Amino acid sequence: MPTPDLIAILGPTASGKTTLAAALAARLGTEIISADSRQVYRRMDIGTGKDLGDYVVDGRQVPYHLIDIAEPGTKYNLFEYQRDFLRAYDDIRGRGRLPIVCGGTGLYLESVLRGYRLLPVPENPELRAALAGKTLEELTALLKTYKTLHNTTDVDTPKRAVRAIEIEEYYRHAPAEERPFPRLESLIVGVDIGRDERRRRISLRLRQRLDEGMVDEVRRLLDEGIAPEDLMYYGLEYKFLTLYATGQMAYDEMVERLETAIHQFAKRQMTWFRGMERRGFRIHWIDASLPTAAKVDAVCRLLEEEKEATTSSHHLTQPSET
Repeated sequence: MPTPDLIAILGPTASGKTTLAAALAARLGTEIISADSRQVYRRMDIGTGKDLGDYVVDGRQVPYHLIDIAEPGTKYNLFEYQRDFLRAYDDIRGRGRLPIVCGGTGLYLESVLRGYRLLPVPENPELRAALAGKTLEELTALLKTYKTLHNTTDVDTPKRAVRAIEIEEYYRHAPAEERPFPRLESLIVGVDIGRDERRRRISLRLRQRLDEGMVDEVRRLLDEGIAPEDLMYYGLEYKFLTLYATGQMAYDEMVERLETAIHQFAKRQMTWFRGMERRGFRIHWIDASLPTAAKVDAVCRLLEEEKEATTSSHHLTQPSET
């Protein structure tokens, strides 16, 4: 492939992808664009696992983009992500740096790596009325009948499922090629973590975040006046913590069900990434158990190999002198 325009670091939750991306950005003197559908929201820090300390490497702040850019209670979407990604990408490239996109939201990643051309999707009141009252299981089954542009990894509340169906239905009848988006040559690196280690890290991380005040974070958001159903829209931590904070679920049940939901979410993330490979993306998997420096070395070697391959290809296609 030609010299990369972008490095992508992906992996399931708790795989250590942010630590790798930050260390790599520090090594290359560049910046990170987040690809996380929930870290865009301000004051939703512990529940979304922002871990902003990961962006400080050897005492220096690694610049990051698309974190803390939207207010809680709003519904940031894929169209907005593509728009904001391009602004950040062009800004970083304009300063002569090679951007790194890092995250676990498969659809956000694929939309910029593939170059989807998307239009903003309006609400469809008739469709919403028709879907009202359906269970999450029924909505998920319906979503699976579409060709699927939408990321099912994040669909764990009825509201999100309805919105996903609304998007799919819109693009079934609307042209998806009207909004230009550049095709980027990307070096894609996946953090490969075994199932048992992934589960261990998820469980440990959940308890650490609870100890850090994740419940209080949700209570503060509710105290701001954000409606419980709007917080629950974001799924996972915000779904179960809101149920607990509003007295609809006991603490132990909340922890147990949330832990199970995060494990299931991580599994769905890996299913999405494997699907990306089937759809033609080449992902270079790196063992999560390696020291961070070794992982950074491995990515740098891949980057050099791509550059050398481009140079060799260029020389082979040059006309010979006569």
